[in-house]
Amino acid sequence: MRSPAFAVAILLLTSLIFSAAPARSSIQQSPTQTKPAPPPTPAQDQDEAVRLSSRLVLVPVSASDAAGQPVKDLKVEEVVIEEEGRPQQVVALGEPGKTPVDIALLFDVSGSTNAQFTFEQQAAVQFVKEVLKPGDGVSLFSIGMTPKMVKARTTSGDEAIAGIRVLAASKEPTAFFDTLIAATQYLNKNAEAGSRRVLVVISDGEENYSVRYKLPDAQRELQKDDCLFYAINPTGGGIRLNTISTKAQHAMEAMASETGGQAFNLSKVEDLEGVFRQIAMELQAQYLFGYYANGATEGGFKRISVRVPGRPALRIRARQGYYAAKP
Repeated sequence: MRSPAFAVAILLLTSLIFSAAPARSSIQQSPTQTKPAPPPTPAQDQDEAVRLSSRLVLVPVSASDAAGQPVKDLKVEEVVIEEEGRPQQVVALGEPGKTPVDIALLFDVSGSTNAQFTFEQQAAVQFVKEVLKPGDGVSLFSIGMTPKMVKARTTSGDEAIAGIRVLAASKEPTAFFDTLIAATQYLNKNAEAGSRRVLVVISDGEENYSVRYKLPDAQRELQKDDCLFYAINPTGGGIRLNTISTKAQHAMEAMASETGGQAFNLSKVEDLEGVFRQIAMELQAQYLFGYYANGATEGGFKRISVRVPGRPALRIRARQGYYAAKP
């Protein structure tokens, strides 16, 4: 006959065995712990490295139909952008006309445009009222003997309009290119990142007083600082039949074409309101596309072309190139 002590020992051992069993069961049935994310693949590493070493090239694009009306249903997958003949991976940066815009208005106050000056002011006031949205910026410059900033960048339409109204015509000579480059460089330093930078110039373009810059300098600066150039020649009667006027108009047309803007030569000053309205409509329907240009390429000017192969009837205007920094 076993002793009472032996029976107690057997009972304690049995209790320990059964109490341990549920603990083992709970460990086995616990939820599977989250596995750490797998390391990036070589392709992902390469893609990220390209982005970090690349420049995002901004390409504002204006699309219109055969009647000249803005087209608002263009899709990013329809657009082909090539740099030096090589197709790029295009991205859409916001909805058409919704990306912020920073505008520099340049008024020619020299003697050659005095006759139309009051009407120019009235049309510009209406332009600001139509085009300015919350978050957009406007700065104001006068073209005379020296570049002059009349109004620093403001997001207030009322402040911009007040600046336009205090402008006064003068009989000064025209430092056209000096003022244009001063405004371009100001936009480069003060415009919001990712905004469309736009110069709207009201002038006959008849340069006669710039001491630092010429047309090639202006063309380079506009492209380098990602600026769209719009020119309105308000002198009326089209291009006067002289070499200076013709050369000035051709220079403004070249800068507009290279940056994706437009140059208007009015047949009569009353057309000014309609031209301002056309520019406003274009900016409100304009696309902003972009692509990452490989930073390992050599610096210098890179030529861009923009096409919509599936819709050949569309009229496309966009910048024709940009200046890449040296690696």
